[in-house]
Amino acid sequence: MAEEERQKLPLCGSDELAERGRAHTFDVMQWRQPSSAFALRFDGKVVAYLNRCAHVPTEMDWQEGEFLDSSKQYIMCSIHGAVYDPKTGRCVTGMCGRMGLTSIEVMEEGGQVYWYPSRDTQPAFDDDKNDNESPQSP
Repeated sequence: MAEEERQKLPLCGSDELAERGRAHTFDVMQWRQPSSAFALRFDGKVVAYLNRCAHVPTEMDWQEGEFLDSSKQYIMCSIHGAVYDPKTGRCVTGMCGRMGLTSIEVMEEGGQVYWYPSRDTQPAFDDDKNDNESPQSP
């Protein structure tokens, strides 16, 4: 896809992602199904993945936005204990075998973090459609 056709979507302010801290979670559509994703800062770089364990497709965070193990070295699935390298999403140990996390392209520019939808991963809501579907107050 040509660069001018690519759409970057604002995700959060850069200052909202502390080094090896709490992740920013967001909703997406993965293969036209509702899913969640997360972005976190690791070794100074923002990375983002689907919130889906490669072993069994379940959300991985211990608590909302908490994905890193107690040593803050790895992403760890709270359900299965599968361990992933935060820099690459590759499985390090556990039942995930050779599989890894599904990466979402992100970039940081001007104090803002953006994400790029892909063919498989799209925004959860079209802004115009979402506004029209909001419940109305009586």
